[in-house]
Amino acid sequence: MLDGFELTQEQIARFHEDGFLIVERLISPAEAEYVAARFEDLFRGRFETGLYPDEWNWQEGRDPPDRTRQICNGWKSDRTVASMVLRAAIGRLCATLAGWPGARLCQDNVIWKPPGAKPLGYHQDNSYAQWFVPGEMITCWIALDPTSATGGTIEYVRGSHRWGRFPPIAQFHAPEDYRKELAAAAAQVGRTPEIVPVEVPAGGCAFHHGWTWHGSDRNRSDRPRRSAVAHCMSSAARFHPTNVSYIYNRYKRVGDDRMDESFFPILWTRDGYRTPWLDDHMNGSLTAAAV
Repeated sequence: MLDGFELTQEQIARFHEDGFLIVERLISPAEAEYVAARFEDLFRGRFETGLYPDEWNWQEGRDPPDRTRQICNGWKSDRTVASMVLRAAIGRLCATLAGWPGARLCQDNVIWKPPGAKPLGYHQDNSYAQWFVPGEMITCWIALDPTSATGGTIEYVRGSHRWGRFPPIAQFHAPEDYRKELAAAAAQVGRTPEIVPVEVPAGGCAFHHGWTWHGSDRNRSDRPRRSAVAHCMSSAARFHPTNVSYIYNRYKRVGDDRMDESFFPILWTRDGYRTPWLDDHMNGSLTAAAV
């Protein structure tokens, strides 16, 4: 389903107009269930590959149970997550929407919002992407459970990718007012936010522009909201000459601004290149589960 998915010209135009594109079905329910089943082990620190992810924002016994759980670069820790976020089709679709020659993975997110879990603050992804050039991302957000407006689904502000650049927000996890910075940005540009919740079945998805304002409310439903997210950047991206990420610049070689494909793999390019080891790392587990 994902591998054969093609964007229409109407969908591409809608993405550029709205700053996001909602797709009712990108992967099968069986694939979504298979990936979601890995979340328990991941958040308990049972990492299949033996490698810790780059960010592990919620740990059992350490953090309050009403927090949204997030891991960044779960693909390094779990091959099932890798089998989702490292797909060539995700790179192809993101590159097509951005007009890039190809796409590489900047980072993934494994997000789990249990019933009652608190919000994630409204923000712009590109505000956090200024450590590489061009400092822009396109994101593929995949729902692993059915989503609803009351279930803490991701929300977008239509057309907000044209509002300009704003700084990173003060509190990403569990803010008291998750729309605080959104309201300030909207007032600054003289706009009234048109908020669109992403309500799709398991296996549905949304693509969004790196400057699009988005966030998510508390999960007021009785079921979890789990998602797998691939943040892509251009295959031609390089490290910024002066801006530094305190996490991701650890992968920069001294005196070299090129990105090492061991850490930022190329998913797809127009000329047919793809990081050679990706398919072996993915191990075919997701494909087998979907049969």
